[in-house]
Amino acid sequence: MSDQLITFHDDATGERTGLTAAELGDWVAATAQLLTLECGLRRGSRAGVLLPPHWQTAVVLLGSWAAGIEVSFRGWGAAGLSPDTGPALDVTFVERRRVGSWLEDVPTAPHQFVLDLTTGGATSDVPPGYRDFGSSARAHLGAPPPPDGVEVGAAATVDGTTFGEYGAAAAEVATVRGLEPGDRLLVDTAACEEPLIWLMAPLTAGASIVLCANLDRSRLDERMAAEGITRLL
Repeated sequence: MSDQLITFHDDATGERTGLTAAELGDWVAATAQLLTLECGLRRGSRAGVLLPPHWQTAVVLLGSWAAGIEVSFRGWGAAGLSPDTGPALDVTFVERRRVGSWLEDVPTAPHQFVLDLTTGGATSDVPPGYRDFGSSARAHLGAPPPPDGVEVGAAATVDGTTFGEYGAAAAEVATVRGLEPGDRLLVDTAACEEPLIWLMAPLTAGASIVLCANLDRSRLDERMAAEGITRLL
């Protein structure tokens, strides 16, 4: 059985990246420090996350929440992320391959990060006004976790959903889907974009996550056996 808490596969490129709980915690702490100490964000600041399910997306979301930052992750053009009508954002996270085609439509913020989700490494050709998230966060690896835990009554999302409410929703999803401690959940990223379901519900249940982009269903049985999958999403 794998000791990885989050594993990412891309069947189009052959990529496989896995993080243990300790490694994920290191990236989460580094992201929180990047946002607080380097960017100067604080509890109640707002982040716009325009990213698909991915291990780096998990790092961005968990790192933002660890810093007490309210997150909007409901996708492009939804939940007030339109540049004209959306809430004021303090930081944005955008996938690199999408920036070139609609950069003018991406919500702006004082701090803007671009992520290359195809390699997991540093982003080449960073657009003007953006910073590469991978190298920026990597510079803070080894940072201690934020000293204060999140407040249950504080807002976790820009629509005002509190951490307590979001956690309860994640626990309910885990119960409905029958997730249990020790489960290893395979997620088809094309079929599930909501972090409440693909990220927080399994983590709340004590399950590990295997994200599969461009899932090759002809190899599904092989993948399930190799990764020790116990549940499908």
